[in-house]
Amino acid sequence: MTSKRSIKSAFESMMFTWGEPLDMKLAAEIFNIDAKEAYGYFKELQQEYDDQKRGIRIREINKTFQFVTDSDNFEYIERLCTPAKQRKLSQSALEVLAIIAYKQPVTRGEIESIRGIRCDRVLEGLQKKELIDEVGRSSGIGRPILYGTTDTFLKNFGFSTLKELPEIEDIESAIEVEEPKDIVDLQQIPIKIPQE
Repeated sequence: MTSKRSIKSAFESMMFTWGEPLDMKLAAEIFNIDAKEAYGYFKELQQEYDDQKRGIRIREINKTFQFVTDSDNFEYIERLCTPAKQRKLSQSALEVLAIIAYKQPVTRGEIESIRGIRCDRVLEGLQKKELIDEVGRSSGIGRPILYGTTDTFLKNFGFSTLKELPEIEDIESAIEVEEPKDIVDLQQIPIKIPQE
């Protein structure tokens, strides 16, 4: 029988090698141990890293575990790494993502009724970024697709579970649809007519 210490050591190596969050069930299968026992080992490892205030920490995302850097060291990592150009989410993408996060599972029609405008392309973009996914079909007329957030969403926004989302009493009133500010009224621009 493999000792607790060697299993925990192997879990560290597996997390490092795997790269993606390591599912505790997969780790348990490899050692032929109970999933609860594997979960306990991961939690012990996580606590050890936290207690020792290590530069590397272990983050749990829906019963999967992965190595991450300590957030206190962000400034130094940012200085070390050449800044990679990252595309930020547009205001409309953030609004749609917030609606899905707080009201999931939710249909496109429900999202559009809250925002007041269509969101087909925004949904496509969020799916390509793997922040949302189809999670089933509604029992309503036409059986529309239901959308929900993914583990990638949790990972990118720093949450372990959806329970960590900040509380918002009313998502509809939290999202205000504003007129775009870059629209110019052409009738108010003075036009210079060249004189002969």
